Amino acid sequence: MQVDHFHSWDVTPKEAIQIQQQLRTKVMPHGKVATPSLIAGADVAFVEDTAVACVVVLSFPRLDIVETVVHKEKVSFPYIPGLLSFRETPALAQAFGKLQYEPDLIFIDGQGLTHPRAAGIACHIGVILDRPTIGCAKSLLFGTYKEPKQARGSVSDLCDDEGRVIGAVVRTKDGVQPVFVSIGHKIDLAQAIELTLACGKGYRIPEPTRQADILADRAKSQGEQGKQGVQGNLFS
Repeated sequence: MQVDHFHSWDVTPKEAIQIQQQLRTKVMPHGKVATPSLIAGADVAFVEDTAVACVVVLSFPRLDIVETVVHKEKVSFPYIPGLLSFRETPALAQAFGKLQYEPDLIFIDGQGLTHPRAAGIACHIGVILDRPTIGCAKSLLFGTYKEPKQARGSVSDLCDDEGRVIGAVVRTKDGVQPVFVSIGHKIDLAQAIELTLACGKGYRIPEPTRQADILADRAKSQGEQGKQGVQGNLFS
């Protein structure tokens, strides 16, 4: 996949905030995605100061795994809430660049517009890859909401401090904790919700990011073993 690195990754936290302010002007919060045939999920794990970026491409609607990529690289940007994309996106961009099959849509385990500067990692990935992208987070970073009903498919608005809708709280499985869905790029919120539910296979997390999370956990575990001297793993 082509990656548009419209800025340097070697930046200070102050410069990173300025980049996010530029980034949000590039985000397209509208659009309809034609029925996708390939959907990617992405997640990042860390082994000490190494980012382990994982991308899984699945067929749609069957949700069978088509391709997986793991890319690791050293991280120098500090852990700062609200700036996590500057720790994770460089490695993810490299992982996406290694794909043989280009996805029509991307799910990111993280925030999109549901971010203090409306520039979460799903926006960052969507803009640099110029691809429809959905943020699907397991926890709340920003905004307020009322709990949706307990039935699968129940949805409530996620709003900013001024009451504007910036995302959705979606119950993906009866009686389990909801996920936080937001626009990343080139898709509207209604379709982001629809596709999140369509990518469910009976779990809380939609299958693209669930499989990416599984791959990241496995890669992290093998990486930690590798640092202890175990051979024959993803870090060897």
